[in-house]
Amino acid sequence: MQASPQARAADHRPYFFLSYAHTPRYGAGGPDPDMWVERLFRDLCGHVMAMTDLPAGASAGFMDREIRSGEGWSERLGEVLATCRVFVPLFSPRYFVSEMCGKEWYAFATRAIYHHAKHNRPAEAIVPALWVPVPPEQLPGPAERLQFNHRDFGDRYVTDGLYGLIKLRVFAEEYERAVYELAKRIVSVADAVAISPGRPVDYRAAPSAFGTPGRGPRPLKVTVAAPTRHDLPEGRDPRFYGEMPQDWSPYHPDAARPLAYVTEDLLRALNYQATVSSFDHDTGPPDAKQPPGRPEILLLDRWALKDEERRERLAAFDAEHRPWVSVVVPRNQGDHQTRAADAELNETLERTMPVKMGQGRAAGRAAARGVPSMEAFGQILPQVVEAAAQQYLRHAAVYPPAGGRHTERPRLRGPVPGEFTTTHVRPETHHNAPDAEDLDDSQS
Repeated sequence: MQASPQARAADHRPYFFLSYAHTPRYGAGGPDPDMWVERLFRDLCGHVMAMTDLPAGASAGFMDREIRSGEGWSERLGEVLATCRVFVPLFSPRYFVSEMCGKEWYAFATRAIYHHAKHNRPAEAIVPALWVPVPPEQLPGPAERLQFNHRDFGDRYVTDGLYGLIKLRVFAEEYERAVYELAKRIVSVADAVAISPGRPVDYRAAPSAFGTPGRGPRPLKVTVAAPTRHDLPEGRDPRFYGEMPQDWSPYHPDAARPLAYVTEDLLRALNYQATVSSFDHDTGPPDAKQPPGRPEILLLDRWALKDEERRERLAAFDAEHRPWVSVVVPRNQGDHQTRAADAELNETLERTMPVKMGQGRAAGRAAARGVPSMEAFGQILPQVVEAAAQQYLRHAAVYPPAGGRHTERPRLRGPVPGEFTTTHVRPETHHNAPDAEDLDDSQS
């Protein structure tokens, strides 16, 4: 839905956030290699100002060089990522191994996911640009899934990228065309999508959207334990439910999209490949004595425990040793019926699943006790997923190398060990950026 002229006139937020990987200087005292990115940024801002009715003094775009000396670096990035209209990642081989760029991508992507959840309408507000062409096999899942035709900006742009066009005078005309077309796309997407502002994230604690460099999407299972609107406990409000357990929408009316599919979107933004299923329709829990095939997230509606058969199955599930399964219990504070029954529902949950309620670190226990809102759900999910993935690694099957001689460390069956570990790439130098050691300490 396109914004009205009145709404656009009152909206002075930056049209775009330019996300790029800093290039290190070659040799001591060499020229600043990122000056070419800054030129691109200025050219884009000039076109955006000409194409819109932004008033004098308003920011057409943002890049990290806009941060003033003495200004909180992390806070400023979080603020702009929460308010900008379009995210413009500048693709290059260096970009997708940058943890900082992955954090910026994830922070913006979650805003689009929340917008989709609230309005039940996709919000595709990422407009990629080619700085240096990247082979398709080097693209992580979130970038590979973007529906974008780079050839709209010219054939030379596709083969050489903006860096090649800006550096060689013979391509000056191709550069001007590509930048003009990119600015048009930014303005068009910003006005058409009109993505809602969000709350600033703690940028230093945000996960990267790119996962482990060089690895494809990691498998993960999402299971929903919830009733349908046809088998609700007596008197339970049916507005939160659908035809299948997967249609459960606990944060209604703030979120119209079912939680299982919001979870799937959030996991995709973390470079996971999720499969969604119903606890009721599973053929039965796998033998807990067998190694797990993948980590799992169980989304649990406490009202589901009113059904005796389901409660018995969940109790049996809890009694098995499955530390690779993390439980998340949405607890919408706006649901007056649930709030009134809170004590009873909690008591039943504690009695039915005592192991899962006390399992894991603080984030896992908090998720099992109750997550009050969609944004809180998005903030805690990466920590819960990481805990499940780490437990999966500890309990997955190992097998010796060929030949029967144990001459190397046993390897995991299925996904390789690096798939589920969090890598720390030394961040590029930003103005007022903390040292890499400070970032690592804040994320441990």
